[in-house]
Amino acid sequence: MNYSIEEFDEVKTKVLKYILYKKRTKQEIKQKFINYDNNLIEDIISYLEEAGYINDEEYISKAINEFIALKNLSLKELKYKLLSKGIEKDLLENYIENHIEELTQYEIDSIKKILIKKSNQIEEEAIIEYLLKKGFKIDLIKQAIDERYNEDE
Repeated sequence: MNYSIEEFDEVKTKVLKYILYKKRTKQEIKQKFINYDNNLIEDIISYLEEAGYINDEEYISKAINEFIALKNLSLKELKYKLLSKGIEKDLLENYIENHIEELTQYEIDSIKKILIKKSNQIEEEAIIEYLLKKGFKIDLIKQAIDERYNEDE
Protein backbone atom coordinates (compact mmCIF):
# COMPACT_ATOMS: atom_id res chain seq x y z
CA MET A 1 0.00 0.00 0.00
CA ASN A 2 1.75 3.15 -1.22
CA TYR A 3 -1.00 5.59 -0.29
CA SER A 4 -2.52 7.12 2.83
CA ILE A 5 -5.99 6.54 4.21
CA GLU A 6 -6.75 10.19 3.47
CA GLU A 7 -5.74 9.71 -0.16
CA PHE A 8 -7.87 6.55 -0.35
CA ASP A 9 -10.91 8.42 1.03
CA GLU A 10 -10.36 11.44 -1.22
CA VAL A 11 -10.10 9.36 -4.42
CA LYS A 12 -12.90 7.02 -3.28
CA THR A 13 -15.17 10.08 -2.98
CA LYS A 14 -14.27 11.14 -6.54
CA VAL A 15 -14.94 7.63 -7.87
CA LEU A 16 -18.25 7.48 -5.98
CA LYS A 17 -19.38 10.80 -7.51
CA TYR A 18 -18.42 9.44 -10.93
CA ILE A 19 -20.40 6.21 -10.54
CA LEU A 20 -23.39 7.67 -8.75
CA TYR A 21 -23.94 10.13 -11.59
CA LYS A 22 -24.24 7.19 -13.99
CA LYS A 23 -23.56 3.46 -13.53
CA ARG A 24 -20.09 2.56 -14.77
CA THR A 25 -18.11 -0.58 -15.43
CA LYS A 26 -14.82 -1.39 -13.70
CA GLN A 27 -13.03 -0.66 -16.96
CA GLU A 28 -14.64 2.77 -17.32
CA ILE A 29 -13.50 3.65 -13.79
CA LYS A 30 -9.94 2.49 -14.52
CA GLN A 31 -9.85 4.59 -17.70
CA LYS A 32 -11.27 7.70 -16.01
CA PHE A 33 -8.83 7.50 -13.09
CA ILE A 34 -5.80 6.35 -15.11
CA ASN A 35 -3.62 9.12 -13.65
CA TYR A 36 -3.95 7.71 -10.13
CA ASP A 37 -1.91 4.93 -8.57
CA ASN A 38 -3.10 1.63 -10.06
CA ASN A 39 -3.10 -0.18 -6.70
CA LEU A 40 -5.15 2.62 -5.16
CA ILE A 41 -7.78 2.42 -7.91
CA GLU A 42 -7.88 -1.41 -7.74
CA ASP A 43 -8.40 -1.24 -3.96
CA ILE A 44 -11.14 1.37 -4.32
CA ILE A 45 -12.87 -0.73 -6.99
CA SER A 46 -12.69 -3.80 -4.73
CA TYR A 47 -14.07 -1.80 -1.82
CA LEU A 48 -16.93 -0.41 -3.91
CA GLU A 49 -17.71 -3.85 -5.38
CA GLU A 50 -18.00 -5.32 -1.90
CA ALA A 51 -20.23 -2.39 -0.89
CA GLY A 52 -22.45 -3.06 -3.95
CA TYR A 53 -21.73 0.19 -5.80
CA ILE A 54 -20.02 -1.53 -8.72
CA ASN A 55 -21.48 -4.66 -10.25
CA ASP A 56 -20.73 -5.45 -13.89
CA GLU A 57 -23.45 -8.15 -14.02
CA GLU A 58 -26.05 -5.64 -12.87
CA TYR A 59 -24.60 -3.14 -15.36
CA ILE A 60 -25.16 -5.61 -18.23
CA SER A 61 -28.77 -6.15 -17.21
CA LYS A 62 -29.55 -2.43 -16.87
CA ALA A 63 -27.77 -1.50 -20.09
CA ILE A 64 -29.53 -4.20 -22.11
CA ASN A 65 -32.91 -3.17 -20.68
CA GLU A 66 -32.20 0.44 -21.67
CA PHE A 67 -31.19 -0.61 -25.19
CA ILE A 68 -34.32 -2.75 -25.50
CA ALA A 69 -36.51 0.17 -24.43
CA LEU A 70 -34.87 2.72 -26.71
CA LYS A 71 -33.23 1.13 -29.74
CA ASN A 72 -33.60 -1.54 -32.39
CA LEU A 73 -30.27 -3.33 -32.21
CA SER A 74 -29.00 -6.76 -33.14
CA LEU A 75 -27.51 -8.98 -30.46
CA LYS A 76 -24.16 -8.43 -32.17
CA GLU A 77 -24.53 -4.65 -31.72
CA LEU A 78 -25.55 -5.07 -28.06
CA LYS A 79 -22.46 -7.21 -27.44
CA TYR A 80 -20.20 -4.71 -29.17
CA LYS A 81 -21.56 -1.79 -27.14
CA LEU A 82 -21.08 -3.63 -23.84
CA LEU A 83 -17.65 -5.01 -24.70
CA SER A 84 -16.55 -1.47 -25.62
CA LYS A 85 -17.53 -0.43 -22.07
CA GLY A 86 -15.03 -2.97 -20.73
CA ILE A 87 -17.48 -5.72 -19.78
CA GLU A 88 -15.73 -9.09 -19.57
CA LYS A 89 -16.65 -11.31 -22.51
CA ASP A 90 -17.40 -14.36 -20.31
CA LEU A 91 -19.72 -12.33 -18.09
CA LEU A 92 -21.58 -11.03 -21.14
CA GLU A 93 -21.80 -14.46 -22.80
CA ASN A 94 -23.23 -15.88 -19.57
CA TYR A 95 -25.88 -13.19 -19.39
CA ILE A 96 -26.86 -13.74 -23.03
CA GLU A 97 -27.00 -17.50 -22.57
CA ASN A 98 -29.33 -17.08 -19.56
CA HIS A 99 -31.60 -14.62 -21.42
CA ILE A 100 -31.41 -15.97 -24.97
CA GLU A 101 -35.17 -16.36 -25.46
CA GLU A 102 -36.06 -12.77 -24.54
CA LEU A 103 -33.06 -11.41 -26.47
CA THR A 104 -34.03 -13.40 -29.57
CA GLN A 105 -37.58 -12.04 -29.31
CA TYR A 106 -36.15 -8.54 -28.93
CA GLU A 107 -34.12 -9.06 -32.12
CA ILE A 108 -37.20 -10.25 -34.02
CA ASP A 109 -39.23 -7.27 -32.75
CA SER A 110 -36.38 -4.93 -33.74
CA ILE A 111 -36.29 -6.41 -37.24
CA LYS A 112 -40.06 -5.94 -37.59
CA LYS A 113 -39.81 -2.29 -36.50
CA ILE A 114 -36.98 -1.66 -38.97
CA LEU A 115 -38.94 -3.42 -41.76
CA ILE A 116 -41.99 -1.23 -41.10
CA LYS A 117 -39.91 1.96 -40.84
CA LYS A 118 -37.93 1.35 -44.03
CA SER A 119 -40.54 -0.42 -46.18
CA ASN A 120 -41.87 2.87 -47.56
CA GLN A 121 -38.41 4.04 -48.58
CA ILE A 122 -36.56 1.02 -49.99
CA GLU A 123 -37.12 -2.46 -51.41
CA GLU A 124 -37.24 -5.49 -49.12
CA GLU A 125 -33.95 -6.84 -50.53
CA ALA A 126 -32.15 -3.62 -49.55
CA ILE A 127 -33.72 -3.75 -46.09
CA ILE A 128 -32.48 -7.33 -45.68
CA GLU A 129 -28.96 -6.25 -46.71
CA TYR A 130 -29.14 -3.38 -44.19
CA LEU A 131 -30.26 -5.77 -41.43
CA LEU A 132 -27.46 -8.22 -42.23
CA LYS A 133 -24.90 -5.39 -42.05
CA LYS A 134 -26.30 -4.47 -38.61
CA GLY A 135 -25.55 -8.01 -37.44
CA PHE A 136 -29.00 -9.60 -37.54
CA LYS A 137 -28.99 -13.28 -38.47
CA ILE A 138 -30.69 -14.29 -41.71
CA ASP A 139 -32.93 -16.89 -40.02
CA LEU A 140 -34.29 -14.24 -37.62
CA ILE A 141 -34.82 -11.82 -40.51
CA LYS A 142 -36.82 -14.47 -42.40
CA GLN A 143 -38.79 -15.33 -39.26
CA ALA A 144 -39.63 -11.66 -38.66
CA ILE A 145 -40.72 -11.20 -42.29
CA ASP A 146 -42.93 -14.31 -42.10
CA GLU A 147 -44.46 -13.19 -38.80
CA ARG A 148 -45.06 -9.70 -40.16
CA TYR A 149 -46.89 -10.99 -43.23
CA ASN A 150 -48.92 -13.40 -41.11
CA GLU A 151 -49.93 -10.51 -38.82
CA ASP A 152 -51.13 -8.51 -41.83
CA GLU A 153 -53.50 -11.25 -42.96
